[in-house]
Amino acid sequence: MHVLVVHNRYASAQPSGENKVVDQEVALLRGAGHRVGLFERRSDDIAGRSLPGKAALPLLVPWNPAVRRELAARLRAERPDVVHVHNVFPLLSPAVLAACADAGVPAVATLHNYNQVCPPGTLQRDGRPCTECVGGSPLPAVRHGCYRGSRLATVPLAVSLAVNRRRWWSGVERFFCISAAQRDVLVGAGLPAERLAVKHNFVPDPEVRRAGDGEHLLFLGRLAETKGVRLLMAAWDEIAAGGGAGVPLVIAGAGPLEREVAAWAAGRDDVRFAGLYDTGRCRQAVARSVAVVAPSTWLETFGLVVVEAMAAGVPAVAAGHGAFAELVEDGRTGLLHRPGDAASLAACLRRITAEGARNREMGRAARRRYERDFSPAVGLERLLEGYRTAVAGRFGGGDGPPPGDASTGSRRGHPRGRDGGSR
Repeated sequence: MHVLVVHNRYASAQPSGENKVVDQEVALLRGAGHRVGLFERRSDDIAGRSLPGKAALPLLVPWNPAVRRELAARLRAERPDVVHVHNVFPLLSPAVLAACADAGVPAVATLHNYNQVCPPGTLQRDGRPCTECVGGSPLPAVRHGCYRGSRLATVPLAVSLAVNRRRWWSGVERFFCISAAQRDVLVGAGLPAERLAVKHNFVPDPEVRRAGDGEHLLFLGRLAETKGVRLLMAAWDEIAAGGGAGVPLVIAGAGPLEREVAAWAAGRDDVRFAGLYDTGRCRQAVARSVAVVAPSTWLETFGLVVVEAMAAGVPAVAAGHGAFAELVEDGRTGLLHRPGDAASLAACLRRITAEGARNREMGRAARRRYERDFSPAVGLERLLEGYRTAVAGRFGGGDGPPPGDASTGSRRGHPRGRDGGSR
C-alpha cells in the first residue's frame, strides 16, 4: 500500500509515546514493503518563529488554511491509497481532513487521547476525573483553564473541538482506538461505534529481556501529575518508613515535575533520579527491572511502558483503571493498585518485590501476552486491516480497487469535501 502519515510531532525535550508509536508504525510498514510518506510539523519549530508568528499561532489551532492547501496539493500529486492522521495540534489542525476530502483520499485516524470529547484530552481536572465537557459544550474547560492551567490557552482547543466535531466524523473512514477502555468511553460519549475499531499499539521485540529477578523498580515516562509521580513518591516514602522494599526505585524521564522529583531523590540511597534516557538505555533499564511502575491518575488510553515491560518479560504495577485494567492481568502478568491510593500502590510494590518466584512467573506470562497481542506481526495485520476497510468504505463498500492500483489515481468523492463546503 501507499500510505501518507500526518503527524504534528511533540516537543523533543520531553518523552512522547505518540512520537514513538508513529515512528514505529512507519518503520513497520516500510519494513513490510509498503510505501510510506510523511507530512509533518514539529512543535520544536515554534521557538524559532517570529513574535507575530507566535502570537498568531492560537488562531491556526482550529483551522490552518495553508496546511489544507499544501496537503491537498501533495495528495493530488502522489495519490496515496490512504492517509493516516495522528496528532494535529498545534501546527496542522483538522484542516488536514478537508485536504483529504479535497483530493478524494480516504483517511484513518488514531485517537491517542480523549481530544474528541475533552479539550486537553485527559478527562481530568485538578487531579480528579472530569467529564463535564463530554457530550456537550467545551465551555467548562475554558472556565476552569483545563489546558496548562490557563483559560486563554484552553480557548483554541475548545473552539477547535466545537467547530470541528462534525468534520472529524464525516472526514474519517476509520478511527483506531488504542484500547477497549478508550473506545468504551468514546462510544458512551455518543461517538459512532461502527467507526471505532480497537487497534492496540505494538512494541518492537527488544534486544534484551530480563534475566534473573531484576535489580530495581522502574518508573519510566513523563514527570507529570497525571502520570502519578507524586502518588509514587508518597507510596515510596511509606515503604521507606516501613523498612524499604529491598531494591531501589529508579525514576527516568523529564517533565514539569522534574525539579521536584530531583529534590525529593537527592541524598537518598533508595531512589535514583536518572533523567531522560535514550531508547537503548530505556530497554536496558526495563530489562533490569523487578517491575515497571505505572501509577497514572488519569485514564490512560494505552500504556506503552507496560507493553514494553511485557516484551522484556517484566511484570508491571499499574493503576487499576483505563487501559491498564485490560493490559495488566492482575496477579498473572502484574499487579493493579487502587487508582490514586498511595497505600494500595505501596502494598503492591512490597508484594511484587517480596515474592520472587511469583514475580518470575508473572514475567513469563507477560512475555506470552506480548507475543499474542502486541508483537509487530499482530500490529501490522491490524494496521493493514484498518487501511483496507477505509479504502473499501471510501469506494462505497465491497473490496474497492486493490491498494496501490493505478485506479486510485482518480478517486470518486466530493471535490470540496464531504461536508460540501470549504473553509
